[in-house]
Amino acid sequence: MPPKHFTILVIPEGSHQVRRFALRSTVLKWALAVSVLLVLGLSGLVVDYVATNLDRNELERLQVENLSQREDLHRLAVQLEDLRQELVVVAQNDAKVRVMAKLTAPKSDSMAGIGGPSREDDASREYNAIQQRIDEVRRQIDLRRESQEEIQGILNDQRSLLAAKPSGWPVKGWLTSNFGMRRDPFNGKRKMHEGLDIAARTGTSVYATADGIVSSIRTEPGYGKVVTIDHGYGYRTVYGHNSKYHVKVGQRVRRGDLVAAVGNTGRSTGSHVHYEVRLNGVPVNPHKYL
Repeated sequence: MPPKHFTILVIPEGSHQVRRFALRSTVLKWALAVSVLLVLGLSGLVVDYVATNLDRNELERLQVENLSQREDLHRLAVQLEDLRQELVVVAQNDAKVRVMAKLTAPKSDSMAGIGGPSREDDASREYNAIQQRIDEVRRQIDLRRESQEEIQGILNDQRSLLAAKPSGWPVKGWLTSNFGMRRDPFNGKRKMHEGLDIAARTGTSVYATADGIVSSIRTEPGYGKVVTIDHGYGYRTVYGHNSKYHVKVGQRVRRGDLVAAVGNTGRSTGSHVHYEVRLNGVPVNPHKYL
């Protein structure tokens, strides 16, 4: 059987007197149990205190980080609003340029309707709002880029058309015969004159009146030595009665480039240039292009 009592002997140092303490086993067991409970409780309190401090520190860190993120979001929102205002100005200028260029309005950049109840917190809503603004700015930038590319393409075409459209006099001289019906200087019969006759001394420089490519250099009984330049967009110019060529077939020329020299070749009564402008193969009055 287990003992019912325990005796504790206490012997003070330097004394022969012995003190005895008798303890019941049940009391000792209860004392041990209470001690264990106290130790466990104290340990739990220590662990809880440490965990609470750690959680508090983590909460403070998260609060600081959250505040910093909110400040960053606010700065980003301000910058996005400034950028959006600049895009509004760009869009207005773009619209003015399109009106000047006689272009249609650009594609609409309106957003599709969206809605519904929000179940998100403030930070998430703010983030989503900024993300929507970013998406809107990107769409506006894409629209402006497409519009600018369209305007640039049309302006390039107009620039090419202006460069290809004959303009100015091909030679320094004086007009001796106009475009239209006239009496032929050789037989006196009325005949269509498909260009202008511009008199000048033999050897005077003859210049291209628009950008283009020399399509032919030939000698004809009526035109003598003649140069024809293809300018594109349906335009061609013809320079006849020359004394000399200064270009070759296939050569690219610009307005003002030297192409020939005035002469008296072919069916001619004197030194001059017969100058024609043809649009889609039909002779037109060069006076409109001088």
